[in-house]
Amino acid sequence: MHEEEDASSPNPEQLPIFKKGREIYELTVKITDLIPDEDQMLCTYKDFMLEDAANLTVKVAGAEAADLYDIRMENAAIIRKAARDLMTHCSGLKMFGFKETQYLHLIREAIEEYRLLFIDWVSTFDPWNYCVDRWGLFNPPGVSADDYDPDGDKE
Repeated sequence: MHEEEDASSPNPEQLPIFKKGREIYELTVKITDLIPDEDQMLCTYKDFMLEDAANLTVKVAGAEAADLYDIRMENAAIIRKAARDLMTHCSGLKMFGFKETQYLHLIREAIEEYRLLFIDWVSTFDPWNYCVDRWGLFNPPGVSADDYDPDGDKE
């Protein structure tokens, strides 16, 4: 019975994308720790980078817990934005005088590996397990924002 529970609700921490996200977060911590505390601009970037790197695991866990297609896709969109912003922040660090730029390629390379895992992960989302997204952004193909939703409509 314990094995059945594990199969129906996998631990997101065991997923390759979650593990890679954790690795990116730890790498981001180590690199941003090299930012001098007195440099206000770079410290602002540090805060943004740590938040974006944290979202690479937090939003995977949220998507796995939600299970619904629309919620999973919403979390995936946030992850994509966080990963892209993290790469942009690397450029910002360089532009604003971060001295240890030789390490920034490590974040970029890890994000590329994460991107490939992300593609595989998103392909596992079940488009038939959904509630209609009334905003129209995260509906499965063929579902419209004004479609009847037997699980969500009270009419």
